Amino acid sequence: MKIEIFQKDILDQPCDLLVVNLFQGVTKPGGATGAVDKALDGAISQLIEQDHFEGKLGQVMIFPTFGKAKAKRIAVIGLGDKKNFDTDAVRKVGGHIVKLAMQAKAETVTTILHGAGIGKLEIKAAAQALAEGLALSAYRFHAYHGALKKKDKPPHEVKKVLACETDIKTIKQAQDGLKKGQVLADATNYARDLVNTPSAHMTPQDLAQAAKKIAGKGVSIKLLDASAMEKLGMSAALAVGQGSAHEPIGVHMVYKPKNAKKKIAVVGKAVTFDSGGLNIKPGDSMTTMKIDMAGAASVIGLFKALPELDPHVEVHGIFLAVENMPGTGAYRPGDVLKAMDGTTIEVLNTDAEGRITLADALAYAKTLQPDVIVDLATLTGACVVALGEEIAGLMSNDGKQADKLIRAARETGEPLWELPLFEPYNEHIRSKIADIKNIGARGQAGTISAAFFLKVFVGDTPWAHIDIAGPSYTEKESRPDQPYGASGYGVRLLAKWLEGV
Repeated sequence: MKIEIFQKDILDQPCDLLVVNLFQGVTKPGGATGAVDKALDGAISQLIEQDHFEGKLGQVMIFPTFGKAKAKRIAVIGLGDKKNFDTDAVRKVGGHIVKLAMQAKAETVTTILHGAGIGKLEIKAAAQALAEGLALSAYRFHAYHGALKKKDKPPHEVKKVLACETDIKTIKQAQDGLKKGQVLADATNYARDLVNTPSAHMTPQDLAQAAKKIAGKGVSIKLLDASAMEKLGMSAALAVGQGSAHEPIGVHMVYKPKNAKKKIAVVGKAVTFDSGGLNIKPGDSMTTMKIDMAGAASVIGLFKALPELDPHVEVHGIFLAVENMPGTGAYRPGDVLKAMDGTTIEVLNTDAEGRITLADALAYAKTLQPDVIVDLATLTGACVVALGEEIAGLMSNDGKQADKLIRAARETGEPLWELPLFEPYNEHIRSKIADIKNIGARGQAGTISAAFFLKVFVGDTPWAHIDIAGPSYTEKESRPDQPYGASGYGVRLLAKWLEGV
């Protein structure tokens, strides 16, 4: 889908669908909507009254122009309450536009910069959010459609969206915003592709190759095979992969601009399939376990965008890719493993494997002496119980970084909620025969005890852990910019956070 902006009058553009807007409670359209209403002899005003159109966010009315305009159809989309209108509202509007265009089988769409200049919403930010909403909503994963699907009529696709702006002074800002939005959406969609790919075709080696593909243009990559991991002392992560036919592999990506002000390490959980190991999962719980590498996928997506975004920070992306299977060499409950930093781990449940792989990944990240470490992981079902499927959990040893991440999440529309590192719960991971154990107290604060486990391996380094078990995958579409499947959660959040780190 091509997204462009030009200095043009929206009424002069031939298109399949023309989309204008209305804030909640407005009955007499102004601006671009008023101009269209006038050209259509007051049709919009009449329909507002006739259909009791309230202008709630995402509410739509659509009707033909009957030759009174160059567009074939007109759609009026509600923007919701003007007082609450922000970048995420624009993003949702972009998503609604694509859904509407698909339903109307419109290939070409003309619209405006929805909300630009309203309150504190700057033109560039509005354009960026609009581009994100459009591109994220248009995403579909069709790689595995076979003979039966090929007999069907191909799904409708929107080919072009043109945003019109009358003020030449705003065009450059809007173009910059649209470009940035498309870069971030493309990176998010790349992460979505990786997560949506079945585990048989997304083994640890495949995931490493996906990272290797984006190397160049400012991103370098170092691969650590099983032998190199062993030399580094990554016995914990290697143990998790012992039951699989696919060898573990470590990945270290680096983005290093000349004017870097800080060094950041971003770590992702990279379990390409999680059967639970010898503590095998029930069948239903295994169905979507291809998503257990979503944290690493978001790290790769972030690095795809970094050369274009050009943040003034040195960024290291790290993940240790493994497959957790119950093969003959599988690690066992009762085993004691030694992590890269020498910490010993008592294994009480082989299905709490993500934190074991992250132990070595975080210990490795710490050796780089970064200013901040952030990890993303589909780590605990307890986080889904606590926060549901749309909100990620945040735990941190640094209040300032936690606040920055929450602000970034608010702007990118990726919900994040901080949970406390309540010190008494640290006792839940203490082992009687090793330094720590890999599960906490049964049925108690599983997400927080998992964070305390990870905290051991970062020491005093400022660190934040984001549990994305809920929002990494969508089965019930609750947002117009989030189709069924992988969400790519975290790519845009981390990119925004890096701007102010």
